[in-house]
Amino acid sequence: MAVATPYNDLQPVRRIDEAEAARISNRIDEELKAEREAIRRRKSQKRDVKVMLLGQAESGKSTLQKQFQLYYASQTLEKERPAWRPVVHFNIIKAVRMILEELDFEFTQSPAQAQAQAQTQQAQAPVRPPLPQPPQQRTQPMSSTARGKLPALPGPPLAPNGPRAAGTPASAFIVANGSNSASGSASASGSGTGGGWQEDLAQLRTKLLPLVAVEDALARDLSGGVTVTGAGGRAGVFVRSGWQALVAPVASRAWAGAFGGGGGGGNSGNNANGSNGNAHAGGGPVVNDLVARMLAATKDEVAALWRHPSVRTLVKYRKLRLDESAAFFLENVYRIAEPDYLPATEDLLNVRLQTLGVKEHSFDISLSGTHVNWLLYDVGGARGQRHAWVPYFDDATAIIFLAPISAFDQYLEEDPRTNRIDDSLQLFTAICSNKLLKNTHLVLLLNKTDLLRQKLAAGIKVRKYITSYGDRPNNYEDVSEYFRAHFLQVHRRNDISKRALYAHFTSMLDIKATQKIIVNVGEAIIRSYITDAGLT
Repeated sequence: MAVATPYNDLQPVRRIDEAEAARISNRIDEELKAEREAIRRRKSQKRDVKVMLLGQAESGKSTLQKQFQLYYASQTLEKERPAWRPVVHFNIIKAVRMILEELDFEFTQSPAQAQAQAQTQQAQAPVRPPLPQPPQQRTQPMSSTARGKLPALPGPPLAPNGPRAAGTPASAFIVANGSNSASGSASASGSGTGGGWQEDLAQLRTKLLPLVAVEDALARDLSGGVTVTGAGGRAGVFVRSGWQALVAPVASRAWAGAFGGGGGGGNSGNNANGSNGNAHAGGGPVVNDLVARMLAATKDEVAALWRHPSVRTLVKYRKLRLDESAAFFLENVYRIAEPDYLPATEDLLNVRLQTLGVKEHSFDISLSGTHVNWLLYDVGGARGQRHAWVPYFDDATAIIFLAPISAFDQYLEEDPRTNRIDDSLQLFTAICSNKLLKNTHLVLLLNKTDLLRQKLAAGIKVRKYITSYGDRPNNYEDVSEYFRAHFLQVHRRNDISKRALYAHFTSMLDIKATQKIIVNVGEAIIRSYITDAGLT
């Protein structure tokens, strides 16, 4: 039989328990207080420096972001390489499709149609200074390139090894110049006659059509299962934060999901976890593997198409407007088509991938004992996406504005009547005069100087597209200084806070030179930030 313990006998034990609980509670409170103080100290020692990469589409913002990543967080770039494999494949497929579209147009156009088109373009081409507008676009179905926006090529009809006259179809021009073409040795049998060349191209086209047919499926896959139509009417690849998780091999998905997590709020709620839903339940790798096998099976045809004299002629004389990196990938198709292909750093810097919304990238930087969390925001630069920049202006530490000065002969994809240099100047004017950015440090990168040198060396005249350039020498030194002076003038006239402007000429594909600029620019921004924040 159990006997109950008297109440008074329990009191000492209860008093001891209460005292112990009080001591534990106090210790927990002290630990929490110490933890809060440690967090406060860490925050005071490691502050956020928010830097926005601004500029029009294809200005080099994403390439600069990868250069930052290569310098400050190279280990994350190493993990990311497998996810870029299908993106490189997409770049090749897109280039092949654009070449075939141009060949279809050129070889199906009669001389009478070409002559009528040339006369229409000459009659309707505007001539307003300082930035001339392009001629009227062709009415036939075209790709989203700017090739139909260029003036007719001058020169006598069928001049040997020279540009063909307006109204002369490509087939006749290529036949007349084919025997002396530098690429003639690369052509297949029958290249000495127009009929033979057309037959060769028809065979290549037939073999490459299945590869081209998967472009839209791959674009949807890379875009997170969402079809986004570009200005040219085709489905394009517009990526958001976390896209790597959707396209990486199954074994790599763990790191990809973690890598793409930070989107800051500019990613439209589409992160690695949110986007990896029904649209990609096992579908991504299947599509990617299919494309890789198809490219491996047709690599000879891709190489033959790129090396064909007719394509070389169109690129040289008709200015077939492929993406700027298309030639690089087409030249390396055999390496890229290998089964164990893993994108090299040069591939990552050359790849073209449009950004949708705003993507946040974080890097830990230490300078003179001060630890900084460098938040880099890569934004979509098309006109329809620029409204998404504004919410990030209020607390931005610095703006790095990229202006591609090689684009003097190009026009906006979304507005074919606006020269890209003109658009960059207008956009830079808006940035300098924006009141939300009056306390933000400003850096100007006059980008793609390597392409500018190539265009000028090829004899492309700046005054043909920018009439205000006049009779100045058509060399790199004068042209680059002319553009630099215009951007500096915009800053002097429109900057509301009269702040300093750090200006640099850059080529984002030059790793050594770009990373030197990154260090100089980064240190200047951080030192100014530390001074302004009173941390010195």
